[in-house]
Amino acid sequence: MTKVVLNLAVRFVILVLVQVLIFNHINFMGYINPYIYILFIILFPANNNRTLFVFLAFLLGFFVDVFSDSGGVHAAACVTIAYIRPIFLKFSFGTVYDYQSIKFNQIDFGNKLTYFSALIIIHHFIMYALEIFNISKILLILQKTLFSGIFTIILCLIISTLFSQKRK
Repeated sequence: MTKVVLNLAVRFVILVLVQVLIFNHINFMGYINPYIYILFIILFPANNNRTLFVFLAFLLGFFVDVFSDSGGVHAAACVTIAYIRPIFLKFSFGTVYDYQSIKFNQIDFGNKLTYFSALIIIHHFIMYALEIFNISKILLILQKTLFSGIFTIILCLIISTLFSQKRK
């Protein structure tokens, strides 16, 4: 196994375990539930096989669903953001993405915030819409999406900054 594959496998396992053992038990004020496991999708290398990536996103969501007993909402949200991720990579990073030379630890904070925020908010909206699945509860869906999304964005930015390897 190469170093990159081993690093991705370790990241996958650690994020699933941390999510199901720690972050699934945080329910602040009934609306704030952080979902940091999507960092795997957000930080996945941009130049890899897209089919494999969508499959890994499904497995990520599936494992979180199995341990959370959530009936597939995480898998659906993960597959969706994995599929639409190239659009947001191009939107957030422009020509850097065209040449597939993105290094997440070397990009400026504004682009990183835009990219993280877009994918996290879409993930949360899909997940809560499928979980609640009632159009008359749209305000509840939006409220949970907003509050959990903001908290998840903050945590993901902190975690990605703390564990980034600065290379020059």
